[in-house]
Amino acid sequence: MADHFFTFSIITLSLFVVASSGGLESELVADLLTLQAESKSGVIHLDDRTVSKFLTSPRTPRPYSFLIFFDAANFHDKPELRLRELRREFEIVASSFITNHNSSNTKLFFGDIEFRESQSSFQLFGVNSLPHVRLVGPTAKSLKDDSDVMDQGDFSRLAESMAEFVQYRTKLTVGPIHRPPALSKMQLGLITALLLLCLPLVAKRIFAGETLLHDPKIWLSGAVFVYFFSVSGAMHNIIRKMPMFLVDRNNPNKLVFFYQGSGMQLGAEGFAVGFLYTVVGLLLAFVTHVLVYVKDATAKRLAMLFTLLVSFWAVKKVILLDNWKTGYGIHGFWPSSWN
Repeated sequence: MADHFFTFSIITLSLFVVASSGGLESELVADLLTLQAESKSGVIHLDDRTVSKFLTSPRTPRPYSFLIFFDAANFHDKPELRLRELRREFEIVASSFITNHNSSNTKLFFGDIEFRESQSSFQLFGVNSLPHVRLVGPTAKSLKDDSDVMDQGDFSRLAESMAEFVQYRTKLTVGPIHRPPALSKMQLGLITALLLLCLPLVAKRIFAGETLLHDPKIWLSGAVFVYFFSVSGAMHNIIRKMPMFLVDRNNPNKLVFFYQGSGMQLGAEGFAVGFLYTVVGLLLAFVTHVLVYVKDATAKRLAMLFTLLVSFWAVKKVILLDNWKTGYGIHGFWPSSWN
């Protein structure tokens, strides 16, 4: 009789522990859903207390994963870190995931931790550099050793890279990325109304041939701009979100406009090289379209000499910069009969 009573007690105690554990997990998920709903983007703001409540205190496996963006408000003014932009992209991923799953998915939550508010949490995760995104899985016991860190090289594709990281690590699909429209409905309405009001005047000037599009100078300026845009690497800067300059790590008061190394090109150095190319192109256009109409032979010779000297200087600067940056040299080859 005593044995049956002991067995019954053990079973009852086990069921009570399981029920209590399940109730605690359900309570944590409910609290997370509440915090998620209170956030405009769906990103839950974490601090030392909530990190303990949702990540370190619950027993593993937890019924959810956490993707965490580590932030530092006092570093938002450093363009090389791109924290503002990456945080916006992180919020876009979070809101897209929530929207695509109709706010019903409880397997993954998104959070952010700010350095000044939660320095203990930064130490707990072992975060010593930014930007930093980390995924804490359900079975992670050590937040530093058992969680997955997103490689900083993957931040180039922004929200899309973060979504791929989530899918690869959790097997959960984020779905389509929903970016906010560039213009609100009110702004679109105002622009449409303004266009309709200006339409009669614009049509009148078009038929009269008095618009800017009828001015050859505008087309000339546009052609020069397209040429400069093409040779300065501006498209590379836009796609890669490259800064114009960096702050020297050894001297914070010094700015770096030219980065030595073939792995990265700053916006300033691209514009500098593009300017030199544009100067040569404009001089060539001047020689072929303007100088040919000059009748004074002496003026022609002086103009040609000036064009050759400036073009030689500009091309030499580009070659020297390329050699300094990449280490590759450009050598001239003279005809063998000249040796």
